[in-house]
Amino acid sequence: MMSGGSYTSIDHQKVSGSVPAVSDPGHVTVKFAESNLQTFPPSATQGKISGGTNPPRDADDTFSRPVNGTDEPQAGGWLHKFTVGAYKPYFDVDTSDVVERLKESLFPFRGTFTEKTANNPDLYGPFWICTTLIFVAASIGTFVTYIAHKWKRQEWNYDINLVTWSAGVFYGYVTIVPLALYVVLKYFSAPSGLVQLFCLYGYSLFIFIPALCLSVVPLEIFRWVIAGLAGFMSATFVALNLKAHINSAGERWFLIVVSIFLLQLALAVVLKLYLFTVTV
Repeated sequence: MMSGGSYTSIDHQKVSGSVPAVSDPGHVTVKFAESNLQTFPPSATQGKISGGTNPPRDADDTFSRPVNGTDEPQAGGWLHKFTVGAYKPYFDVDTSDVVERLKESLFPFRGTFTEKTANNPDLYGPFWICTTLIFVAASIGTFVTYIAHKWKRQEWNYDINLVTWSAGVFYGYVTIVPLALYVVLKYFSAPSGLVQLFCLYGYSLFIFIPALCLSVVPLEIFRWVIAGLAGFMSATFVALNLKAHINSAGERWFLIVVSIFLLQLALAVVLKLYLFTVTV
């Protein structure tokens, strides 16, 4: 029987003989698969951080998602004109845009309004201008007549027809006249955008707001001057902004521009006779 030391020597020899020597491999190249992290931002993102203009997929899209739960639009073609979304772009303006366009209407001889609003005509400004005109006309007319009756110690009754008449004049004018002009320009092969015409005529009425406020002065000649000046500025604003576009209508462009100018002056005369004529 062998001693324990002999067994150890034999086992060591077996182990040494079974493990071959490892040669030096030298430089080893390790290749990694191409990662999308090398591109920033990623081409397709998910979650609340989105690289596009669409809302995140996990965001609250209650107002942008169709009611039926599908990605298909609810209405197409001419039916889309009866949806709120069809008119949403025409109210996509901020305060600075509206203020800048109001300032532009006060300088009628520039004639650059249609050029500046060609890519983004709005209906927000025209709507509020007409609404403000109705409120100003009714409130100032009511206030002046109230003072006049109290001054003469007479009984005063509120005239609701002043509100309805003002609404019919301003809303009707800014709707019917651009529609008629749209048809005329299309007939003479000089078509213009209908929304652009609504925008132009709406902002052209802004000058009548301060004019109505000044009509409280109890001087008839002063009221005629204010009404005439406001009408002239408004008519010039519309005519000069449409002149460059109507030039393509041929020889009749001058007649069209003059008609537009006179129609705007006629509006000023009507406003003078029915809204500016108050006595104290």
